[in-house]
Amino acid sequence: MTDAPRFADIAEPKPTKAGLVQSYAAIGAALDSGQRATALAEWDRLRRQYDTWSALVHLRFAQDTTDPTARADRDYADALSPEAADLEIALKRRLLADPDRTGIAAAVGSHALALWATDVTTFDPAIKPDLEEESQLSARYTELLASAKLQIAGQTVNLAGLGPYAEHPDRSIRHEAERVRWGFFAANAQALDDLYDQLVKLRHRMALKLGLESYTTLAYRRLRRVDYGPEDVVRYRDQVACHVVPLVGRLLQARRAENGWDRLHFWDEALIDPAGNPKPAGDHDVLVAAAQAMFDGMDPRLAAFYRLMSQGGFMDLKNRPGKAGGGFCTSFPTAGVPFIFANFNGTHHDIGVFTHEMGHAFQNWESRELPGVDYLWPTMEAAEINSMGLEFLSYPGIGQLVGQASADRFRRMHLIGALAFLPYGVCVDHFQHEVFANPEASPADRHAMWSRLEKLYMPWTDYGDLDYLTKGGRWQAKPHIYGSPFYYIDYTLAQCCAMQFWVKSRQDYSAAMEAYVGLCARGGSASFQDLVRSAGLVSPFTDGALRDVVREAEAVLGV
Repeated sequence: MTDAPRFADIAEPKPTKAGLVQSYAAIGAALDSGQRATALAEWDRLRRQYDTWSALVHLRFAQDTTDPTARADRDYADALSPEAADLEIALKRRLLADPDRTGIAAAVGSHALALWATDVTTFDPAIKPDLEEESQLSARYTELLASAKLQIAGQTVNLAGLGPYAEHPDRSIRHEAERVRWGFFAANAQALDDLYDQLVKLRHRMALKLGLESYTTLAYRRLRRVDYGPEDVVRYRDQVACHVVPLVGRLLQARRAENGWDRLHFWDEALIDPAGNPKPAGDHDVLVAAAQAMFDGMDPRLAAFYRLMSQGGFMDLKNRPGKAGGGFCTSFPTAGVPFIFANFNGTHHDIGVFTHEMGHAFQNWESRELPGVDYLWPTMEAAEINSMGLEFLSYPGIGQLVGQASADRFRRMHLIGALAFLPYGVCVDHFQHEVFANPEASPADRHAMWSRLEKLYMPWTDYGDLDYLTKGGRWQAKPHIYGSPFYYIDYTLAQCCAMQFWVKSRQDYSAAMEAYVGLCARGGSASFQDLVRSAGLVSPFTDGALRDVVREAEAVLGV
């Protein structure tokens, strides 16, 4: 580990279309001459270089969306991406058509072939301009949200900066935070509706060009979901509605009574702990240092990896103007060390996003030596088990981050928040299924869809005088809906699995951690449900998977 590079040392030259064409031609020539091993090794090297360059470009744009150079570099990457995809898909088609299928599988792995067989159905040169336009529209959404300059309590903040006010113990301040937040969305309603309308119609056209009936099928294939489909997801959403929605409703009613409120409004939902949600034990620097002690107590492999990340500059966690919102983990396959991006705002969300993205990063590190770039990351829903799993496995040492006196309160708050997230998460997914089943719907129709589904999954929601939310606008604050369509049910599927790790850790922490590290090391070498089973977990699509974890949560929470 001591030889791992620093983030500042990572660089890749800007690729060009001509250069990529030449490189792929050389790979094809090597295959023509029977040099399969050489060709596959060169292709893997080329893909790692391209992915590293692309990750750097998109990270720098997220770090400062106002930087004209970063924006220009992203525009260049967005234009080149379809050209690179064209060349990559063509080579995958050639390899899949090779008469020696057994030999190809032996070289790259049978799961890689299953992934490629899905990949080749998601691209045709005819959609190259559409892919570039899709990236540009998604970037405009990111820029729009990053541009927010909001006034509250005499301060100017961005959307992430509203966090401390949105969960403030003072009810009037929470209400003001939500009024300010949704006032921004109301002021930009036309732009938000127009952007999404363009994205929906564009994505539907891409599906039609590929011979598919709807974008839903294309989205599932783009997400490489090779072992489940929409029917399985419908059954899972029904499990959430059956087992989780009633429990969350009881928890919220208990909170209303505990606080003496006559009604529980939307701006009350973020205040989970009546004494005030536990906050980090200190600022960014304190939290980063305290995390080392927490990981030291969890697992030596995790501790050593975090030390590498911290000392190597592979984290950008401070919120600042112009920075894109949210958090994510990206990776640089030529270096093998991932990078964590977040926006600390002094609330418990700092701890949640930090442990979450650390889970992603640790998985990528553990699987860095798997053969082939296709295996460095699992598919999204499996990847989220690694991130959400670490959130729960951090429970024993969480006092390092929130103070020992607040540790029990934090664990209770996190568990309640994890349960409350599930209905919202499946609502986001159900909404997108309806949107793309009706691509010609108007913006008003889409807002009505959301309002109807909210009543199914979150019947307790009372928006009070927040007019934009009462009209069905809440979904527009979720970046995944704009930029990563259908990538959201993944979090809820993973939550079901992560909570199983939590149950196991309560029985035998060392065994649960060992199973978790083993899952991380398998990376993306198998499909979602195979990875789940390999860790001794139950697939979320199995009847009763949620019922069992909900029963454990009910016992712990005393409801």
